[in-house]
Amino acid sequence: MDARDAELKKELHASLQARRDLGEDYESALIDSFLEKVDQRIDGAVERRVRRQLAEHRLTSARDVRTPRATDSWGERFGFGIVSLVLAVPLSAIGGAVADLPGLLAAWAGIVGVNVVQAVRGNPALFRSRRSARNDDAWED
Repeated sequence: MDARDAELKKELHASLQARRDLGEDYESALIDSFLEKVDQRIDGAVERRVRRQLAEHRLTSARDVRTPRATDSWGERFGFGIVSLVLAVPLSAIGGAVADLPGLLAAWAGIVGVNVVQAVRGNPALFRSRRSARNDDAWED
């Protein structure tokens, strides 16, 4: 039995003793008072539990954001590439029909641009390492 249970047990005994001393006239007031104290304890326990679970959820979310998901990144990139190729057909047709060759080039520039941004977002270390390797080669000359 922890300290909170012992304290609640004392409260119950005090309420029962007060009922004996005061009589049945005050019974409902004493019961209401005791139930209010129990309700406050329950609310406090639930609030502590919710805060703890929320903190754990935030911590887990923060860890998930910091750790790369290798299994998801490949599937995500593959899916994005497939979707961009599927959408390239109507975009090319619309761009070519509306503005001929410049429209076609603009459509494909957008498609390539979106895919490059997706690739950089999915694996920024890959592009940084290539850039730093080029810079290292420049120092060696």
